[in-house]
Amino acid sequence: MGQIDDAKMLKVVLLLFAVVTLVYGIGYLVVPGVVVSISGGGPVNLGWIRWSGGTLIALAFGAIMVFRHPSRQRIFVTTISWAALLIGLALLYSWLTGESTSATWFIALPTVVSLGLAFLLRWSGQKAKDVLKAE
Repeated sequence: MGQIDDAKMLKVVLLLFAVVTLVYGIGYLVVPGVVVSISGGGPVNLGWIRWSGGTLIALAFGAIMVFRHPSRQRIFVTTISWAALLIGLALLYSWLTGESTSATWFIALPTVVSLGLAFLLRWSGQKAKDVLKAE
């Protein structure tokens, strides 16, 4: 029963990750100019933002696939937990150094969400290690 509960927690976190990355991915891929405008940031080459949208959407689809069948998917869960951590740390660095020209809320929100997802993915991955391990 404990293994089932651990897998449920992992599935909830995977679904959360999928939703967050899908929302950001669609925004960056389809309407990057709107995202830049909402952020309050300066002018930017939209091609530099648009490509990351495709990557985020692909990660969201991967998380949905693992959500459906988490068995033996440790490598994916580890990969996206590292991705979330590195994204969060990069955003935190930009925020703290004043490197970002966007509104504070626009960098603070994804910073906190990314670092939170990194923690949750690592924690739920550890809890569901029996489900995720290769047989």
